[in-house]
Amino acid sequence: MGRLRCFFAKKGVLEVETPLLSAAGTTDPQIHSFETCYEGPGAAQGRPLYLATSPEFAMKRLLAAGSGPIFQVCKAFRQGEAGRLHNPEFTLLEWYRPGFDHFQLMDEVEALVTELADGRLPAVRAERTTYAELFWRHLGLEPHTASAEVLARCAADFPVLAGISGLDRDGWLDLLMSHIIQPRLGQGCLAFVYHYPASQAALARISQSSADIPAVAERFELFYQGVELANGFHELTDAGEQRARFERDLLQRRAQNLPLIPIDEHLLTALDEGMPPCAGVALGLDRLLLVVNGLSQLSDVIAFPFVRA
Repeated sequence: MGRLRCFFAKKGVLEVETPLLSAAGTTDPQIHSFETCYEGPGAAQGRPLYLATSPEFAMKRLLAAGSGPIFQVCKAFRQGEAGRLHNPEFTLLEWYRPGFDHFQLMDEVEALVTELADGRLPAVRAERTTYAELFWRHLGLEPHTASAEVLARCAADFPVLAGISGLDRDGWLDLLMSHIIQPRLGQGCLAFVYHYPASQAALARISQSSADIPAVAERFELFYQGVELANGFHELTDAGEQRARFERDLLQRRAQNLPLIPIDEHLLTALDEGMPPCAGVALGLDRLLLVVNGLSQLSDVIAFPFVRA
């Protein structure tokens, strides 16, 4: 942690701390929150609260309040995530850089990871490849235009995906990315993948499209030895667009019979009042510790993993 804090101190990035409990959680249908209830003064009937899956929303409120560049190391919590590379409680590093886009932030992520690895990663420049280039290279597909039917036929060629059916476009794209392409990424060097489909923008901006170039999400992910380490965005600052995305998430949750999570109105108010243009990234410190030490599962680097909690 000393090396990490020194890195940010030299760059004038302020360390902050935000609450782990919130009245709103993430609406993302792919992420499931732990819910609890506060009972006491000010909540005679009880008040539902959610453990943070990320400090993102609170940190963006600080940015809108004029904090300038900030970082945080904290615990994050995700329901239903346990396994070789997942633990329901994990350590997350998240930081935001006003004035940066996702390309500038990739530079800084590479510099920080290299610093923290302290010579335990190959001393070569990180690869940077678009999402579309990877699908062409490994599957011969154009992911931004391929139909669900084309993607399903492609998936049927791989025994590991045999028998799966009924997915939409993004479902097939996620499956092909996670099971076929991702294991091949970052073999011998860090690997950034950027410009994901616009339908997978989450809280990132979407680029302008043209006759020849489809709109893409201005986001990236970092991989090493097939393991995802970080997820970064050129952040969306439009409150109206962010509300529309939250509402679409809730429609998907309703269709999948998932709990309906309250929208974070404090975040939307902060965006409406003016969050500065910026880029932000979340990096899993447990996973980084895992890969730089050549280990195979999170229980090798967490003192009290879920199975021994």
